[in-house]
Amino acid sequence: MTSVLDLENVSLTLPAQSGPVDILRGVSLSVTAGECVAIVGPSGSGKSSLISVAAGLERATSGTVTLLGTGLGDQSEDQLARLRRGKVSLVFQSFHLLPTMTALDNVRVPLEIAGADNILTRSETLLRDVGLGDRMDHYPGQLSGGERQRVAVARALACDPKLVFADEPTGNLDSETGRGVADKLFSIVQEQGASLVLVTHDLALAERADRVLTMQNGHLLT
Repeated sequence: MTSVLDLENVSLTLPAQSGPVDILRGVSLSVTAGECVAIVGPSGSGKSSLISVAAGLERATSGTVTLLGTGLGDQSEDQLARLRRGKVSLVFQSFHLLPTMTALDNVRVPLEIAGADNILTRSETLLRDVGLGDRMDHYPGQLSGGERQRVAVARALACDPKLVFADEPTGNLDSETGRGVADKLFSIVQEQGASLVLVTHDLALAERADRVLTMQNGHLLT
């Protein structure tokens, strides 16, 4: 199977007033096309930092990160942005929606940036797919937490990405709403044939993945 993500002996050390802090310690991970990998572990174990490094949002201190066949070590910020554009998406616990744009416009933005075709139709279809066909013209402040997260899922999947990173996508939601968001995320990713790297505290959610790995004190346990 084709690999979409490879981390080899990756470490991340960040400065702090008390001295350097080792966040990731010799992490290795390979994700193949169409695979879903869940990463669980306690708060502060390095799960979110792993996603940041894997997606090229944070530079690894040592080791190698290869995303969609491209090594990230010598890439500029512009090159990293171009590499991710239309191919790599992220879903955050805190949504990161644009508050002055409607749900529809929040989904349209990445499609416009990627120069996609049929932008309006695709945006409307995705919002209907996540159960928001009647909320397209609403602003984030007019939506519930579950609705905002569903907009974030639709936006992340708008460009048919090859790889989706989801960092605690149901963490702020009640159990019923969280299951609904998770159902949409898994079903659309599966339909698109994308790979998914999911960070979660929810073991029931993690068990829906093809593999479940545990982070502990910066180490990825297999």
